[in-house]
Amino acid sequence: MKQTPKEIVDTMLGYLGFFVEIEEQTHNGQPVLQILSSDQDILIGKGEEVMNDIQFLLNRILHANQPDVPRMIVDVGHRRMMHDDHLVQKVRHMAESVRVSGQPVHTEPLNSYDRRIVHNAFADDPEIATSSPKDDARLKRITIKKRATPQP
Repeated sequence: MKQTPKEIVDTMLGYLGFFVEIEEQTHNGQPVLQILSSDQDILIGKGEEVMNDIQFLLNRILHANQPDVPRMIVDVGHRRMMHDDHLVQKVRHMAESVRVSGQPVHTEPLNSYDRRIVHNAFADDPEIATSSPKDDARLKRITIKKRATPQP
């Protein structure tokens, strides 16, 4: 019998000695497992590393068994959602300066999850485009620039 994503995370953290409550949610159409615990600082980790590692392991386990299963987001104490909202607010402010000045700006180096958040924030924006280098680096800067206007 296959375990649900919630059961996988609960089992994984239970073996590590954590007592957690896990809620299944959605955020921007994506499934989220919200972990609530008195040990949330440990589960978040320095620079959100532990939370990211839990998410990585969960998705590896899920995709090993079912390659077409949607990617899960793991959040601890709503930390990721607050981080995502702050990131979007920050890059929207950067985009406003691009709209005014016309000069491209670059973000600080971002991991793949954060880059996806930024690219999705401007996917439907008719004036602003985002791009990141096509190399294999784990952390990359995103360039925020004005979209090229089509020539008649």
